[in-house]
Parts: sequence; structure tokens; C-alpha cells
Amino acid sequence: MTPDDLKSALGSGLLSFPVTTFKPDLGLDEEAYRSHIDWLDGFGAAVLFAPGGTGELFSLTPDEATYVTRIAKASAGRTPIVGGAAYGTAMAVEMARNAEAAGADGILLLPPYLMFAEQEGLIAHVKAVCDAVGIGVVVYNRDNIVLTAESLLRLTDMCPNLIGFKDGYGEVDRVIEITTQLQDRLVYIGGMPTHELYAQAYYSAGVTTYSSAVFNFVPQLAQDFYAALRKGDKQTTDRILKEFFFPLVALRNRKKGYAVSIIKAGLEAIGRRAGPVRPPLTDLSVSEMDELKALIAQTS
Repeated sequence: MTPDDLKSALGSGLLSFPVTTFKPDLGLDEEAYRSHIDWLDGFGAAVLFAPGGTGELFSLTPDEATYVTRIAKASAGRTPIVGGAAYGTAMAVEMARNAEAAGADGILLLPPYLMFAEQEGLIAHVKAVCDAVGIGVVVYNRDNIVLTAESLLRLTDMCPNLIGFKDGYGEVDRVIEITTQLQDRLVYIGGMPTHELYAQAYYSAGVTTYSSAVFNFVPQLAQDFYAALRKGDKQTTDRILKEFFFPLVALRNRKKGYAVSIIKAGLEAIGRRAGPVRPPLTDLSVSEMDELKALIAQTS
């Protein structure tokens, strides 16, 4: 898939990032992962990010991340797969190259490890990853990589395969400046945790698609919400927010790290294998699982 092909695919519909399934001993559960990707492939996601943040990229070794990407690509049918790269520049370059070799159609560049840096350093980091691969790259604006419109303009001039900007930082005024300044040079993706809560504000800022975590366990509901958003059907989006997303986020916010844990729990709640999260994340309690099951039951 060329960078332009990936850019078009990313902008064509709802996106998601599958959880990475683990066995009770925290080893990769390849059978469950293949089954999960195959199941999701039937619900029409435009692109899947594997592994991404909800796929616990941060808890995988680089070799595991490559292996997960290869499995996802082999199991996803015609759905494009974007692999993940992260950490320091040298490791991000290695992960990006390995994902490309594993068959990934593109790279999602997650924030570098720990360090906060000036724009010049961030530009050098993104450029190094873009230069290392021939496939399209999406930069994830979040935490300690917050690029300005000026920096993105420079990067798009230097890196023809930088095709996407995903925002999880949450400053809509910054997003509006970026979409206004760069126009169609990038595809713009919403990446806030449980982005459906922010989707209407981002949509008005020119961000017409986003990655849905709940697509992992309620894929049809996720597609229904996205379709209503695109049609301007506020009655439907409001109803789904009230009935499902607001209670889900209230449960998610009880403990740190539950933005990932609750997605795996959702899969288990509908009878599909996901396994535990790896430390330092923690799983939902039994009573919280019961609450989640009840919420899913009343919205299905």
C-alpha cells in the first residue's frame, strides 16, 4: 500500500486498535489474537492499528510487536494494518523497519519514552522514522510529543510519506490551526481516550475520523455512533453517549490505566478471549466486571 493509498484508507471510515490477547501467564495468545482480528474484520473498520496503545505496545518487546503485526496482517483480510513504533529514536526506527518487513501498510509513531523535547528535536525524531521506511507514517500528537503547525509543515515538506496526524492531546484550538494551515496535506485522526466523547468537537475542527477503542467489543455500536456523527444525527449520538459512553467512562475513570483494562474486560464480558493486561496495568475487579457486563447487556 502506497502512502497515498493509506492516507485515503485512513480517511474513509472508522478506525480501531485491537487489544493484544495474552494467556494467564502473560504470554501472547496467538490463537485468540487471530480470532479477534478475524472477527473485527467483519465489522468494517477502515484501518486497524496493531499493536497500538490499546494493544499494549508499551508492554511488548520489539520482537513481540513485530510478531503481533505479522499475525494481524495475515488475519485481517483486506483491512489495512498499521504497525506501531515508539520509545527513543533509534528504537522507533528499528520498530518501524521491522513493522514494514512484517507487512504493515503504515506506521503509527507513538510518543518517545519519557523525555520532553523542543520542536527541533521532535522534528528530527519524526523525520528519522519517516526516512527509515517507505510506507506511510502517522504521528501521534500526545503527552510528550506535541507538534506545532509550523513543525508539521516543515515535516511534510521533508517527508513525503508523513501522511497522517493523530491527536490525543486535546487542545482543539491547536487542532484547528493545524487542519487550517495544512489542509489536505495530512489525514486527521482523533485519538483522545474514548474519543467518542470528543468526536463532535473534533469533527467541527476538521477531524472526520478517529480510532474507537470500544470497537473491540461493541463494534456495531461503534459503527452506529460513527455513522450518526457523519450524518449529523445528534439525537442518535446523544442517546448513545447517555446510554453507553458516559457510564463506561465513569467506570473507566475509577483507576489509572483502566482506559486499556476496560477494553480487554469488555471482550471477556461478551465471551471472547482477551486475557489479562500486563503489569504495570491492573485488571477490573469482579464487581466492576459485573457492572460492565450489565452496561453492555442493556445497550445490545
